[in-house]
Amino acid sequence: MPTGKVKFFDKAKGFGFIAGDDGQEVFLPGSAVPADAEVRTGMRLEYGVADGRRGPQALSVRVLDRLPSVARAKRVPARELAPIVQDLVSVLDNLSGQLAKGTYPEKGAAIAAALRRVADQLEA
Repeated sequence: MPTGKVKFFDKAKGFGFIAGDDGQEVFLPGSAVPADAEVRTGMRLEYGVADGRRGPQALSVRVLDRLPSVARAKRVPARELAPIVQDLVSVLDNLSGQLAKGTYPEKGAAIAAALRRVADQLEA
């Protein structure tokens, strides 16, 4: 089966084009893309080819390599995140003592923001 890179794909319009490794440009209909795959520019695909009304058309597309996540590429290295998590554990331990006494912390918004930032790093 031929392989190539996605040259262009518009999900809203439901089509795009593949630049084949053999130099041939192939029409990529949205119906050829697996339902569980998201096709983006630059992705490598394997596909079958059939003659369509306007030239070669891709069939039975399979994604060979997914593009790396931008969020994952920008996240803090694990060794740098470890001391932040340790500090948050200490803050939360003190917070649980305050809450057990029936009082909310004065800087609750700051604690919540720090927790969200760490959660975003872990989730990326």
